[in-house]
Amino acid sequence: MKIVVIQGPNLNMLGVRDQNIYGPMKLEDIHAQMKAFAEQNNLEIEFFQSNLEGEIVDRIQECMGDADGIIINPAAYTHTSIAIRDALAAVKIPAIEVHLSNIHAREEFRHTSLTAPVCAGQIVGMGPFGYHLAMVGMTQILNEVAAMKKAQQAQQQAAQQ
Repeated sequence: MKIVVIQGPNLNMLGVRDQNIYGPMKLEDIHAQMKAFAEQNNLEIEFFQSNLEGEIVDRIQECMGDADGIIINPAAYTHTSIAIRDALAAVKIPAIEVHLSNIHAREEFRHTSLTAPVCAGQIVGMGPFGYHLAMVGMTQILNEVAAMKKAQQAQQQAAQQ
């Protein structure tokens, strides 16, 4: 099973930018922890970060037929990007939205997520640990999807006999 982690604008500045909000950990460190989890759980993982909305849309679309799940932090695009929302909805791949800070406890314009309604879940305010929670959640979702497909195949085989 393959999970693609998509990081939005300014996340490449983690560890430097607003440490009182986002903490001191760098994006590479978060990715290293996610990679370790993936290896322990026999998952393939790929990372992508862009400050450009169109590149994020392209990467989401490229996941179709290539990935089983998406973990995404759209960052500021969470509150503005219908294009990212539409791409997530179109690919029909389970996605979990992650935010380091609690967007609901910040400025009012951050309270609305355009992308969350097309995601399987949203994790906010847990700092870097939120990405670990997303990995656990995505593993569970993918295992449930695999079990459902296996049960459907068994039913089809039984019906053919």
